[in-house]
Amino acid sequence: MTLEETYAARLKDGTLIPDPAQAAAIKPLEAVRAKLAEGTKRSLFGRAKPAEDPMGAYLWGGVGRGKSMLMDLFHETSPVPSRRVHFHAFMQELHEAMHEARARGTRDALAPFADGVIKEIRVLCFDEMQITDIADAMIVGRLFEKLFAGGVRVVTTSNRPPDDLYLNGLNRTLFLPFIEMVKTRMIVHHLESPRDHRQDRLAGAPVYFVGGGALDELWESLTDGRSEGLTLRVKGRDLRLEDFSSGVARASFKELCGKPLGAGDYLALARAVRVLILTDVPVLDRAHGNEARRFITLIDALYEARVKLIVSAEAEPEALSSGGVFEFARTASRLREMQSADWGA
Repeated sequence: MTLEETYAARLKDGTLIPDPAQAAAIKPLEAVRAKLAEGTKRSLFGRAKPAEDPMGAYLWGGVGRGKSMLMDLFHETSPVPSRRVHFHAFMQELHEAMHEARARGTRDALAPFADGVIKEIRVLCFDEMQITDIADAMIVGRLFEKLFAGGVRVVTTSNRPPDDLYLNGLNRTLFLPFIEMVKTRMIVHHLESPRDHRQDRLAGAPVYFVGGGALDELWESLTDGRSEGLTLRVKGRDLRLEDFSSGVARASFKELCGKPLGAGDYLALARAVRVLILTDVPVLDRAHGNEARRFITLIDALYEARVKLIVSAEAEPEALSSGGVFEFARTASRLREMQSADWGA
């Protein structure tokens, strides 16, 4: 089935809600799928010819517009071996593989990893491309060059247009050729819909629960019960989220605030997720000073990034700090503000 046929079938059975902007975004994805369906062309000497344009699609737009859903449809209907992975998780794999290659004395540490991808798949689907780390910025261009040269097409989603990737980053001029590559070798499409389907799923639903709540149901609704996990590499350490799918994460207070994490960890988390379901937040007394400070830092990071926060806690925000031991007034105020229906980038 073509993507248009698959999309129409999902509309007919009620799985999807009609959205003209999503229907328009199907066309560039189908152009890439059709190229893949043509198969690899051969020269007169039997060698594979270099892959032709378009080498992929770059689908960008606001949160909740359906980018990940459309990419999943593309992945499902791919006529060739395809891999779907969150961008941060893939870059983590790449950095680890390059570290191992350097330890073996490999001259070009990127090459073995890229060659392995080229042997295994013909299309790579990246969800939520964001370039915020200089290490990623310095190698992603070479990675795409190698993949394209090996005939691997790339489909990616992002909240930003290509020109805004790694904006204000260190040595950004070195990154500009990659932006040009994206704009010339891939189909760039803006999914410009006024409708936030993720907010629709949360419409009318509370996002702050005292003494428990229907968080499992919310998780199922936002992720369709799927979890791929996510590992964030922060200053040489791994921050692992077992429950993660398409920008939605779920973690307990103990997992995020009961461990020796710092501002860098929470900033990386805030960049990687658009919705966080945070469970089992206790009342914080004098004996939990470290946990309280981490919680304050976590909320600050989520607030500044306008992450949608869903919480289950033992008490209302103003009562989470017993006896006023901590500088908690700002955190309580932010927790209240983040409950508003229009909160979230």
